[in-house]
This record gives sequence, structure tokens and C-alpha cells, in this order.
Amino acid sequence: MLPATLYASLLPLLCQFFVIIYVSAQIDATGSAFESFLGWNYYTGAIAGFAIVVIYIFYGGFVAVAWSDVFQGSLMFLGLVILPIYIFFHIGSVDIVHQKLKMMDPGLVNIWGPGGPNAINIAAILGYAMIGLGFMGSPQVFVRFMSIKNKQEINKGRWVALIFTLFTDAAAVTIGILGRYLFTETGQDVEIIFGNGAQNVLPQMVDTLLPMLLAAVYIAVVLAAIMSTIDSLLVVASSAIVRDFDQQVLKNHRKDHARYSRKVTLVMAIAALAIALTISVLSPTRTIFWFVIFGWSGIAATFCPMMILSLFWKGYNERGAIASMITGFLCVPLFKFGATSLPGLGIYFTQVA
Repeated sequence: MLPATLYASLLPLLCQFFVIIYVSAQIDATGSAFESFLGWNYYTGAIAGFAIVVIYIFYGGFVAVAWSDVFQGSLMFLGLVILPIYIFFHIGSVDIVHQKLKMMDPGLVNIWGPGGPNAINIAAILGYAMIGLGFMGSPQVFVRFMSIKNKQEINKGRWVALIFTLFTDAAAVTIGILGRYLFTETGQDVEIIFGNGAQNVLPQMVDTLLPMLLAAVYIAVVLAAIMSTIDSLLVVASSAIVRDFDQQVLKNHRKDHARYSRKVTLVMAIAALAIALTISVLSPTRTIFWFVIFGWSGIAATFCPMMILSLFWKGYNERGAIASMITGFLCVPLFKFGATSLPGLGIYFTQVA
């Protein structure tokens, strides 16, 4: 087993950088969601979502986050799964959708994507598949395992996680497919209709096809998905700073750790908000997906190799763990910004990274 001092020294330092970026991506998504669904100013929506999450983390802590995730996750599951079923019920046939998409672009119904089984499409498939591997390196997932009462509960949680992921991911992809069918025609620019990276497909679908009351429910679904991520990450990150770094490394024995933890949480949340607002000004053509994946990749690359190797390699030691974390941490900006610029090869790294 790896020594606790290793985690205490490196986890808080490496974790915070990408956690703050990941949280800022969620705040960015909050502003975009309010803007798309309700017509709010982007900055008003981002600040409103930020304030809501910070308030209930402040007063409820981990317990509030755990229970809110249960309700938010249930709402996300039902909302994502029911919407494509509802639309298919009104369309009446899967064949109609398939025929129109094939007429617009045969690549839309090709399992390999446009162009068939070429190197670029294979690299893209590999890149998307590896996103799931990142769960092995996610601190917000670890803390759920740490809070489980006994080993028997882990088996239940495994099946819940598998079923939830299978249904919600399949439903999300189906919603994107149906959006192309319903709102686009041959030759149209998808980003003009659905925004940067086609990220407004769900709001447009809900706003156009559902009654106002159901549309309000879907606003809650989207915001639930965003806020459940923000609160989990902030709680984990502030705990890493307070417990692992402040107590174990710096040996500070404060009388009121809860108050200090709230201060750390607030500072990190404000930093994430500042990053989100700054990037919205500097890069108005950004996509939420790229923003999220960059933060997710950083967290996963830093901790995922260490977790896997510590489980399956008996000779794995402290120096190896340090090397794994530092290498993973540095590889993310290297491959995101360096390798993607290489002549000839950059396009493949863009798909994988």
C-alpha cells in the first residue's frame, strides 16, 4: 500500500489546478444553460448558478452534496431517457430518421463516421473511449467509495453506476441524432443552428417540442447535471487542502476546521468563477465540451495511472507513484497544446486528446 504521506504531499497540489478548471467549465455551462433556456444574460446565469451551489455546500457540507447528488442524478436519468422516447413516439418510426440522416450525409449513419474506417475516425473513437477510463482517476468518485458503509454496498453501487451510465449516455447521443433530424437540412451549418460545438441542441429541442411546464423540468435537469459536478469537486478539493495538506503536511491543528474548509471552498469557487468569466470574454467561440474535457483529462491523467498500477503491480512504490502523477499532469498540456500542432500528426493527436 502506498504511504499516506505521498497522497498528503502531492494530491492537494496537483489536484487543485485541474479541479478549478473543471469547475470553471461547469460554471460556464451554467451561464450557457440559463442563456439558452431562459434568455438570461450569460454572466447573470453563471453567477446565479455559482451562488446556489456555494450556499448549500457552505451550510450542508458533504452530506448535503451526497443527498443533492441522489436527487439530481435521478432527475438527470429520467429527463435524458424520457425525452428521446417521447420524440420517437411522435415521429413514429426509426426508419424515417435513418433515411433523412442518410440523405443529408451518409456519414451520419455510418458507425465509423464520415469517410468510413480511416485513421482519423479510429483516433477519434479511441479518444472518446478513453474518456470513460478517466473515472479511475477521479477524486469525486473516490470519496463516494470512501463513504460506503461496507463492501456489500460496493456491488450495488457498481450496478447502479453501469446502468445509469449506459442509459444516460445512449439517451444523450440519441438526443443529438434526433436534433439533426428535426432541425437541420442538407448543406446547413450545424453550428449556426445549434451554437458552438452544437451544444444548444437539447435546449432548442426542449423549447420547441415540449410544453412550458415540461421545459421547466428540463431546465432543472440540465442545471442538476452541472451543479452535481460542481459541488462534488469543490468538496473533494477543499477536503484535500484542509485534511491532507494543512493537517498532515503542515501539521496545523486548528480549532475549527469546518470554518477553514468553508473559506478554502469559497476561494476555490471564486477562482473557478473568475476563470470561467475570463475565458468567456477571451474565447467567445469556445465549446463547453472542450473546456470540460481539458479539466477532466488533467484530473484523470494525474491519478488514473497511479490507481491502476497500485492495484495490479506489486513492485509499484513511492517513487513510481510520484513519477506517474507528475508525468500524467505534464502530459495533458503537452498533448493538448503541443502535439496537436505537429505537422501531419497534429490532427490525430487532436482526435485522441
